[in-house]
Amino acid sequence: GACPLARRRVLELGAGTGAVGIMAATLGANVTVTDLEELQELLMVNIENNKHLVTGSVRAKVLKWGEDVTEFQPPPDYILMADCIYYEESLEPLLKTLKDLTGPDTCVLCCYEQRTMGKNPEIERKYFELLQRDFELEEIPLERHDEEYRSEDIHIVSIHRKGTVGAQ
Repeated sequence: GACPLARRRVLELGAGTGAVGIMAATLGANVTVTDLEELQELLMVNIENNKHLVTGSVRAKVLKWGEDVTEFQPPPDYILMADCIYYEESLEPLLKTLKDLTGPDTCVLCCYEQRTMGKNPEIERKYFELLQRDFELEEIPLERHDEEYRSEDIHIVSIHRKGTVGAQ
């Protein structure tokens, strides 16, 4: 049930290794994987090592949450986020970046592992509480996750700007 990514503009936030964005590029998307300066070299190595699989395009750029996003405009078709909800101090900057990057037709796909240790449950609750001020959320049911990789503690949420659900 993968969404059609061919020729779509995709931005990955907090890309880390870039695996999610590179995978989108293998499905034909034009992807910008973003993370902090210190991860750019790793991103470039992984892009280079996987370029033979890419049918769209993929590039790496620095994006620090909460800062100017002008160079990433116009809004992408999709924003991908995997395991970005774990650090309380980053919640407000992440939410600002999401608000600044999303347009009325942008679909944000957020995948995260539900963690039960320490402050993680509180951080997740706060993130989704703050997110709902400006966004509509739809949890993708487990039965719609890939059969081979689904897990009870992995959640996927589809996120749209308020008033724009189903605008695509």
